[in-house]
Amino acid sequence: MNHIVRFSLLTLLLSVVVTFFPQSALAAPAFQMPFPCGQVWEGQTRTNHNPQNSVDLNRADDLGDPVVASAAGKVTTVRDLGSTSYGKYVVIDHGSGWTTLYAHLNSFSVSVGQSVSQGQKIGTVGSTGGSTGPHLHYEQRLNGSPQKIVWNGSQIYYFGTKNYTSKNSCSTGGVTGTVNTNSGVSVNVRSGPGTNYAIVGSVADGQKVTIKCQKRGETVTGTYGTSNLWDYIGTGYISDTYVYTGSDGQVAPTCS
Repeated sequence: MNHIVRFSLLTLLLSVVVTFFPQSALAAPAFQMPFPCGQVWEGQTRTNHNPQNSVDLNRADDLGDPVVASAAGKVTTVRDLGSTSYGKYVVIDHGSGWTTLYAHLNSFSVSVGQSVSQGQKIGTVGSTGGSTGPHLHYEQRLNGSPQKIVWNGSQIYYFGTKNYTSKNSCSTGGVTGTVNTNSGVSVNVRSGPGTNYAIVGSVADGQKVTIKCQKRGETVTGTYGTSNLWDYIGTGYISDTYVYTGSDGQVAPTCS
């Protein structure tokens, strides 16, 4: 009889554990921000947001900025609702009931059925649908129900506004770019982020480089406009205005 009672109590306890900690919740992916490593974005949550657990993400001049997958998965939805609701949006299935939704996009970079890796570009920031200005509307869902959002193991701030720094794919070893001077002239590599620093080498026009990190410094004008962002390529710094990465703004971690 004692064995039967003990077995019944154990069964009851296991049932309680499963009820409060469902297997699907325990299997949540290691979500990261939906932007390239090192970028800083302002996240806004509010009680009158629909759905309430979603977040709107903004930064200056963000129209056309790359949006990347928060975790690996398979694309289940690539849809354009026109001038209403989400507008252009993407949904990625991450397994165990978890999905992420990326809305108000300006363009798509993926198709339905495509497998994507964490940090892979899926589209660009836009202002489509019911949006009143460029931003990314983002959701994390479990079995279709929007959850409070977690990035890098920490829940975001509810309710209000806070800045967040992306750590998405920061350990990949760097971002590849191509030097472009539009003239065939090489770019000097500097010991620091500015033309007043010593020249420590050069990279040829058309040469591929690996951007280890980036740092703000002297503002210069180059092939891709005017910027104070400098790219550390392992031997020194070159102006980001001479490097094509396929993305605007900061794409690598901030140099220490």
